[in-house]
Amino acid sequence: MLAAAVITGCGNDDKSSIDKEEVSLDLSSLTIDEAKEIMTSGKVTTADLMSAHYDRIEQYEPKYNAFISLSETALSEAEDIDQRRKKGDELGVLAGIPIVLKDSIDQKGVPTTAGWSGFSSKAGGIDLIPEKDAPLVKRLRDAGAIIVGKTNLPVFAASGDNANNSFNGPTYNVLNRAWAPGGSSTGTATAVAAGFAIAGIAEETGGSIQNPASAQGLIGVKPTFGLVPNTGVVPLAANTRDVLGPITKSVRDAALILDVIAGYTPDDPKTEAAIGKLPNGGYTSLLSKDSLKGARVGLYGSGWRSHNGELSEETKELYETTIAQLKEQGAIVIEDPFMGTGFSELLEKSDYDARGSEALPYDVDNYLKNLGASAKIKSLAELNNLLGYDIFSDKGPLFYFSNIKDFQPNEYASPDLEAFNTLRSNYLEIFNNVMKDNQLDMLVFPQQRKPIGDRVTGGISATTVSEINLSGLPLVTLPAGKYSTGQPYAIAFVGPMWSEAKLLGYAYDMEDAVGPRPINRNLEK
Repeated sequence: MLAAAVITGCGNDDKSSIDKEEVSLDLSSLTIDEAKEIMTSGKVTTADLMSAHYDRIEQYEPKYNAFISLSETALSEAEDIDQRRKKGDELGVLAGIPIVLKDSIDQKGVPTTAGWSGFSSKAGGIDLIPEKDAPLVKRLRDAGAIIVGKTNLPVFAASGDNANNSFNGPTYNVLNRAWAPGGSSTGTATAVAAGFAIAGIAEETGGSIQNPASAQGLIGVKPTFGLVPNTGVVPLAANTRDVLGPITKSVRDAALILDVIAGYTPDDPKTEAAIGKLPNGGYTSLLSKDSLKGARVGLYGSGWRSHNGELSEETKELYETTIAQLKEQGAIVIEDPFMGTGFSELLEKSDYDARGSEALPYDVDNYLKNLGASAKIKSLAELNNLLGYDIFSDKGPLFYFSNIKDFQPNEYASPDLEAFNTLRSNYLEIFNNVMKDNQLDMLVFPQQRKPIGDRVTGGISATTVSEINLSGLPLVTLPAGKYSTGQPYAIAFVGPMWSEAKLLGYAYDMEDAVGPRPINRNLEK
């Protein structure tokens, strides 16, 4: 029961009610700024807000299965923020904001499962309990964010479509439980879309931020590789591709979170590349309704994806609407600028090119070594010995990675990444030349080639998964309409490395032009 307000979720049957002033809020659309305003004004306490989210989880989580675990301390943390606010203490920029974490990211004292039964004592495995927060989690906590819980994902985050093979069971799409929810940051997208949290943290190696965000009508930011620290995360390609980024309900929310999590830390030497690359004034500094005026935009075509890249007829129609909207906002469009450049020929497999994961045994071993002295498992060798088999063998959860070209199964020392680094250099050389030669500011593509399929047999056919992850480029997804059958249509903004602030500015300008994002206010119980 709330102490100062009624906060509504998606109907009149929510549990929250009070006798005093009523503040009507829709948790399915509540943003960071809105939450901060009602908390700082005293209309709603942080404890009220947190309780409302947990009430909502209690009602609807059984039908959507977004979480693997829920925080046992969130309410007390909220009460502490309320006390500090009363005393006039200086609070962080995300003070009291409910946020969820993908359960491949370390949170001190909470098991990290990666969706695999082997890492869950409840499923007959062992609990991996990190001694410290991942650097990203520490930054969120230092900013005052409250972790609501850790979200569901497919085993070792190895699906871009769903979380059907998670030991915790499948997660469902909030817009329609029959549709594919996207992966591998499945639970994060579901939790945000359902109003279980205001925002969430996702991780991408090959579509795992953009796919679930697109499938559930949300904004996703896949950052430049090296912008956000990715240590303290169960890896798929820690030293080549893995990135962490926000999934949110608005472009501004994504910018606000990126301000908190981006930048150098000695805990992750890869982030040294970000020094001098953060925007003056932060990632909200270029959010403008005039951002697209005069912007030069490259369009999707076979020069980007020549094999299995054809758009469905309805996607073409929706994309034509996007192009018209870009022009209405003042943008200048350039047709298929990658044609004849050799860019599309760099891709080995159009749906998922796994290069960059050759050194996964080293990455997993390194992750386990950094869990801390109290961890039950401290190396990949110890894990394999305990299991009685190698996790990359036919019996293991990562058996299919042994088919990757140049896979390094016994390399627990420094990996050989020369071939991958050459590939990335080739991608970036062509990409940067195309951008320069055509004086492009960004690319805008349909995020999907066709409507998302059903949860069991269907999937998500993205236009930009392997290309941007192999090259390390940033991407922002934005809901931009829907198909005649109801599935959401989204667009992807792609730019040069370190161009997140500009991409967010362009997406912010388009946010109103494309209309409101899809929201399901009639969740199932």
